[in-house]
Amino acid sequence: MSTQDIQFNKNEDLNKQEWDLVKSRLEKIYLGGGENAAAKQKEKGKMLCRERVDYLRDPNSAWIEIGAFAGYEMYEEQGGCVGGGVVTGIGYVSGKQCVIVANDATVKAGAWFPITGKKNLRAQEIAMENRLPIIYLVDSAGVFLPMQDEIFADKEHFGRMFRNNAHMSAMGITQIAAVMGSCVAGGAYLPIMSDEALIVEGNGSIFLAGSYLVKAAIGEDIDNETLGGATTQTEISGVIDDKFPNDEACLDRIRYIMDKIGKYEEAGFDRIVSTQPKKSMEEIWGLLPNERSRPYNSVAVIERLVDNSEFEQYKEGYGKSILCGYARIDGWAVGIVANNREIVKSKKGEMQFGGVIYSDSADKAARFIMNCNQKKIPLVFLQDVTGFMVGSRSEHGGIIKDGAKMVMAMSNSRVPKFTIVMGNSYGAGNYAMCGKAYDPRLIVAWPGAKIAVMGGEQAAKTLLQIEKTSLKAKGENIDPEVEKALLDKITARYNAQTTPHYAAARLWVDAIISPMDTRQWISMGIEAANHAPVKPFNPGILQT
Repeated sequence: MSTQDIQFNKNEDLNKQEWDLVKSRLEKIYLGGGENAAAKQKEKGKMLCRERVDYLRDPNSAWIEIGAFAGYEMYEEQGGCVGGGVVTGIGYVSGKQCVIVANDATVKAGAWFPITGKKNLRAQEIAMENRLPIIYLVDSAGVFLPMQDEIFADKEHFGRMFRNNAHMSAMGITQIAAVMGSCVAGGAYLPIMSDEALIVEGNGSIFLAGSYLVKAAIGEDIDNETLGGATTQTEISGVIDDKFPNDEACLDRIRYIMDKIGKYEEAGFDRIVSTQPKKSMEEIWGLLPNERSRPYNSVAVIERLVDNSEFEQYKEGYGKSILCGYARIDGWAVGIVANNREIVKSKKGEMQFGGVIYSDSADKAARFIMNCNQKKIPLVFLQDVTGFMVGSRSEHGGIIKDGAKMVMAMSNSRVPKFTIVMGNSYGAGNYAMCGKAYDPRLIVAWPGAKIAVMGGEQAAKTLLQIEKTSLKAKGENIDPEVEKALLDKITARYNAQTTPHYAAARLWVDAIISPMDTRQWISMGIEAANHAPVKPFNPGILQT
């Protein structure tokens, strides 16, 4: 497609508008709890959360932030929880890739909301899967008590974090914790279950119960500093290893520790010198239709993501609704599984709709996934899928069996998987193309992505029919104007739940990214995965 094409230019404008919206919302998220809350932290001589992260990281090094949108437009009755009250991501400290988790005390004093727990556990999951060192910058008031029933006692709640501390220790994964503010109640276990525990004088404190609770529980009068300040916990109790006069000195020590960590066994994924795509990545903005139902050339998009724009297809003439093939991204060898959004002819001469998974495509993808495991090649899933083909022809042809074969191979894959939601991600197509439930090492969405059980228009009409049936059973009828208003209301509500912003707020995806950042995310993800040896592959029972 020519870059002078009218449709190309329209796509480019609309897609860049979607990205501008993401950037404007991120700018507000990066402010945390706002200027007043930030000023209060500064008055205490503390660095802000993002300042700490930036100071800790190697200068001018790459950084991918996980879950920046967490909590977006959630908990509004409680005043909100910007970014989930914590900053997490993968970066480099003293030349070593690691996970960083930093509480943001400007957001509800760093208190834990349900999404905070989910975000912390996601960061730990990344560290455990990839055997990456993890650094905790602790500054939290503990559980947000009004919502304690949603964060305290269940399997994936607050306590799971300490279980993970123990498991990572047993796995030999380095954990470093710096107490840079409050660290109370159950949260006090996190630093002490880490390998190294540091504290900042004057601001850092750690105890199971603060002075008010101690007074209420046993009648003892004591101030927080004497109870669990830096001097107490380093010189009297020995709970903390070392104390430091300020944030900078504490962060410097972490950099010193990270510099000494040795190397571990690696997975051995293949990498050569990186080359940029021959075809301009910027053209993706115009190639990808903003109107999600329109077909487009999926190969052309892939060629703008891979090194030297070289994409060697597997079974190119078979199962054409899914594209499988080998390429390199930033030098790393990858196997790509992508939905083909063009309308193509099948091997029998039948027309196949773009973005729909057919039996032959599922069969091809399953075999390709197994091949990549055999060759130890990481998998990249590029999602723009509306689901599996339905109808008598598909059912009689065994679509369920072939779909199950693909899901089985993908679920049991031992090489790392990375998922990019480029466009639609609907129904069982989300599952087969390695949605969040299938443990991709990283999963991100482009600004125009849609994630739902089905498309908004289709879902709204289904929900409207249910509503009309319910009203009819009560003896009520809907006139055309009321029906249209109801349909519009249902459509708007449903569409709001399909946006990448909604998904990212709930951590269904790790981030909303620009297509221009896709190569960096995949490259850093494979680099992280290369820290962990690959287990033998067993695809399970695949019916033929």
